[in-house]
Amino acid sequence: MSEPSTPTIIMPRLNLPPFTPRLTITGGKPRIWDSLRQRYVALTPEEWVRQHFVSYLTASLDYPTPLMANEVSIDLNGMSRRCDTVVYDTQLRPLMIVEYKRPGVKITQKVFSQISRYNLTMRVDYLTVSNGLQHFCCKMHYESGTYTFLENIPQWSVFVKPNER
Repeated sequence: MSEPSTPTIIMPRLNLPPFTPRLTITGGKPRIWDSLRQRYVALTPEEWVRQHFVSYLTASLDYPTPLMANEVSIDLNGMSRRCDTVVYDTQLRPLMIVEYKRPGVKITQKVFSQISRYNLTMRVDYLTVSNGLQHFCCKMHYESGTYTFLENIPQWSVFVKPNER
């Protein structure tokens, strides 16, 4: 008798460097390993983007895994919300919020309004949004009440003071 074959999981190609995810099937449903939460989670299109993006931040931009967290709970006007990914600085202060959408969702003002509401609580220096195909990152300037869109997501070295390297 031959062994049953593992079903092939086909997900869309993203505008991010490829990575080799750890996948499994549980109860007939695909799951992907989340290295930040240290467990398998349901493989949805948004989760596919999240795992690719976290891999990009850690493998390509040198963000340290211990300073990142997925699904961070915040209280927003008495309602519980979750930031998709939060990056912390070396003093464990929130530095960047990343909001993910599935590849078919357009990045609109509504998406930026959502992450901006989260930032009322977090007050981070950087807001990043990605649907896996398009990525936007802006630097907040609280003193002037403005922000600047960046051409690229910053390398981790931008955030680290020379004496912390």
